[in-house]
Amino acid sequence: MFFKALRTGHVEKDYWEATYDDSLILLARLPRLAAYIYRRKYHNGEDITPDGMMDWSGNLAHMLGFNDDKFKELMRLYMTIHADHEGGNVSAHTTHLVGSALSDPYLAYAAGMNGLAGPLHGLANQEVIKWIFEMQEKLGTDLPTHDQIENYVRQTLSEGKVVPGYGHAVLRQTDPRYTAQMEFGKKYMREDKLCRTVWKIYEVVPPILESLGKVKNPWPNVDAHSGALLVHFGMKEYEFYTVLFAVSRAMGVLASLIWDRALGLPIERPKSVTTDLVKKWLNGEDEIWGE
Repeated sequence: MFFKALRTGHVEKDYWEATYDDSLILLARLPRLAAYIYRRKYHNGEDITPDGMMDWSGNLAHMLGFNDDKFKELMRLYMTIHADHEGGNVSAHTTHLVGSALSDPYLAYAAGMNGLAGPLHGLANQEVIKWIFEMQEKLGTDLPTHDQIENYVRQTLSEGKVVPGYGHAVLRQTDPRYTAQMEFGKKYMREDKLCRTVWKIYEVVPPILESLGKVKNPWPNVDAHSGALLVHFGMKEYEFYTVLFAVSRAMGVLASLIWDRALGLPIERPKSVTTDLVKKWLNGEDEIWGE
């Protein structure tokens, strides 16, 4: 719709309407597309027909092949908390950036999801689960003690590695999305060993990171917990977690894109500077970087 609006000479103030139409279509189709990929890749291509009587997240769970009502509730939580938390993250900003060139919502969203696929962004929850499983294997137990976790964390840090799922570029407290997932876990799966391990890690890691004096945010982010909940219900195909993230994020980035067009925001251009200006900045002779 947006591409057609551009070609047929719609005035700029009406671009938001075509962006809105494209975004609704994209949001409606994404769960179906994601579920089809999941079933084709992991379940012999046995597709599941959508149920038009279900809500957006519940229908996604249904099409994935999970009919447990608790999993449907998890999808409602997951889709809500991963939608977007601020426009400065890689996927949200990329969608905005590409959209600012008047690329249509499909192209802008696709660009944003390429950013989401990076290991420092959307792949983080996979890294968390991988780290925990490696710890369990090395320690020879699926329910390590606080002391065992502490020793393993210190070993991880001594090797110059980070503890996946801890720290956030913006937040300076426990990510409320982590808290929401922890509350869900304690309500529905209190005895799950993987979740209990995640909660123990939460008790152990922040004090250690704080003691180093170098970490701005020692608290867990959303990725520290999400994988454990999915594993509990049997979704162990870790590489698919980012696809779920992408479906959810569409709600946030596309809503923002509609506002971009409604407000008539211009194309985004990063500031460029010369080498001479960089030298002046290094010598304290120019304030351009603070403008």
